[in-house]
Amino acid sequence: MPSLLVSKSGPLKGEVVISGAKNSVLPILAASLLTDDTSRLDDIPDLEDVEVMCELLEHFGSKITREGSHITIDNNSIANTSAPYELVRKMRASFLVMGPILSRFGSVKISLPGGCAIGTRPIDLHLKGFASLGADITLGHGYIEARADRLRGNRIYLDFPSVGATENIIMAAALADGLTIIENAAEEPEIIDLANFINSMGGSVRGAGTDTIKIEGVKCLSGASHTIIPDRIEAGTFMVAAAITGGDIILKNVIADHLRPVEAKLKEAGISIYELDDGMRVTVERPLRPIDLKTLPYPGFPTDMQAQMMALMCVLPGTSIITETVFENRFMHVSELKRLGARIKIEGRSAIIEGVKRLTGTDVRATDLRAGAALLIAGLYADGTTRVRDIYHIDRGYERIEEKLKALGANIERTQ
Repeated sequence: MPSLLVSKSGPLKGEVVISGAKNSVLPILAASLLTDDTSRLDDIPDLEDVEVMCELLEHFGSKITREGSHITIDNNSIANTSAPYELVRKMRASFLVMGPILSRFGSVKISLPGGCAIGTRPIDLHLKGFASLGADITLGHGYIEARADRLRGNRIYLDFPSVGATENIIMAAALADGLTIIENAAEEPEIIDLANFINSMGGSVRGAGTDTIKIEGVKCLSGASHTIIPDRIEAGTFMVAAAITGGDIILKNVIADHLRPVEAKLKEAGISIYELDDGMRVTVERPLRPIDLKTLPYPGFPTDMQAQMMALMCVLPGTSIITETVFENRFMHVSELKRLGARIKIEGRSAIIEGVKRLTGTDVRATDLRAGAALLIAGLYADGTTRVRDIYHIDRGYERIEEKLKALGANIERTQ
């Protein structure tokens, strides 16, 4: 099985170009199913999750052409509205096809989704939204089936601002009769990107990026061209990698506003961050200090950056505390960081981290996507060599991460 070998590295220096956002391209690929026209998407990262979503679309009958970072999707020949377990089990985001297929064809059958084992991410909010729009939901034998002669707009309150549920309901409502209002909606930048794509197709989505989103259904949508926003989590990961190595790097293709929560905490730790005309500079100019953080839905600190920040906290002087409020099982990387010599104690939903002066490389396992990134970051600091196994998790969300790190001066190799 492939693994990544990371050796203690000096300060990272240079420029890194951030790829298109994984968490944006997946729902936008799903949204392309809302039309029988052809759409073109640009700045598509070369990721395992993107490949799985493309396979799923091709299973339905989409014709997909990929040229570098560009994808063209022709949905004129959709002949299937059922998604099998073999595809859906690979990635939780595959469930996002349910909304657009249901809205366009009136029926959809999909296997219960898979993905990273970071905690329960129930799909009940998705189903509640579909039911509010008039769909009949049937669950059984590992599948969910939804049917509706015609979806009708309604007011929907989400008990939690779920990103996936917000996206799925927006897509389902895009072709529904009348007005749909989503209250307590997720506010992530990826929601705005999805809304912009649907609007460029001729849809009417207003309020994306706020907690109240209004969707006026239209009779049909056309194809569109759209460029995916930069990946704020990849950008944040490189920011932390620069911090732990005492580096000085410039991030290209970033939207600074999307990085404010991460930027604020890194500055609190003593890292210097400067906005440039064409990017951001991250550098260490003074001694660092411990910090506390709590993960929250956007615009709070992202749970997808929690593990990477923990890796940095492991070597900050003093005591740092992380409180995880989004996913209850997102501390699986703690045992792996402790194998490197980290001092971490878990109390309920909080992790108490006592900074150490030295980490030591050893064999570790990526338990999920962001945990894998955290172990790479820790490996850059640790004495000796760290072998990170199960890196298929990392490949799901980071495009050519070892090449990008190596270009900044990291000692990292991929082995078979």
